[in-house]
Amino acid sequence: MAFTKVVVALGGNALQESGSPATAEAQLEVVKKTSEFLAELSCTGYELAIVHGNGPQVGRIVLASEAAANVTPTMPFDVCGAMSQGYIGYHIQQGLRQALAVRKRNIPVVSLVTQVVVDKNDKAFQNPTKPIGAFYNEDEAKKLQSEKGYVMKEDAGRGYRRVVASPIPKRIVELSAIKTLWDTTIVVTVGGGGIPVIEKEDGSLEGVAAVIDKDLAAERLAEDVQADALLILTEVENVSINYKKPDQQDLRNITVAEAEKYIEEGHFAPGSMFPKIQAAVMFAKANPGKRAIITSLYKGVEALQGNAGTVITL
Repeated sequence: MAFTKVVVALGGNALQESGSPATAEAQLEVVKKTSEFLAELSCTGYELAIVHGNGPQVGRIVLASEAAANVTPTMPFDVCGAMSQGYIGYHIQQGLRQALAVRKRNIPVVSLVTQVVVDKNDKAFQNPTKPIGAFYNEDEAKKLQSEKGYVMKEDAGRGYRRVVASPIPKRIVELSAIKTLWDTTIVVTVGGGGIPVIEKEDGSLEGVAAVIDKDLAAERLAEDVQADALLILTEVENVSINYKKPDQQDLRNITVAEAEKYIEEGHFAPGSMFPKIQAAVMFAKANPGKRAIITSLYKGVEALQGNAGTVITL
């Protein structure tokens, strides 16, 4: 087959198993298993870039920084995001390099600390919704609001948490480097959706406390590198409507119009399947003739060959 450019977006199950300890060692073991499937994609003839989430990881980094505040200065949220990109990328490099070596495929794997420009006027900054870090009681939350300017919201009766915005990705700063590396290297990039930055009037960049959805960042990357497919890997083999109901229906091949109809009908949970469908629709709509695919980690090769997953086209 001709080489095909694919941007792969990894879901949380690719980095951490439910019930496993939240340690670096446990994550590396999961990533090694994930890398077996990624290596199969590469060996089948696909050119890859890999995007990963960082939700629990960056939260733990923030928590550790806050807990050690009496010993060392706390790190800004954008710096914590960069730290998560580094250590998750390092694990993917280790796991994928080993999986490729076993298959006698000699191709470098490189992680790129990646900044993503967002609009400082994005409406998401007016209504932060993404919870991060530890839980606090009401008095502690008020103190953080007063002293640090955090936005704190009550979280389902469990206490108060800091919330940050989730703006739309506009531009990948290191895109030219990604394109330069593409032909020779598997690049791990825009990890956790990328480090959100805003452009100042003098052209400099400034990190902001925000979280970019990793599926939307993967879609931005797929458009920018003119990928042939956006492959979003998650825990389920197919997208479904009426999920977990007696009349659940798994979707195989749907159009953008059908997907938008299902979105309007409220079939997809905001923090779960919705951003994946949203990203898939954006890619398919912007790239007539190309495919956005949502499937499980274990079905990636089959899905790209048309034998599994949910495929969304214009």
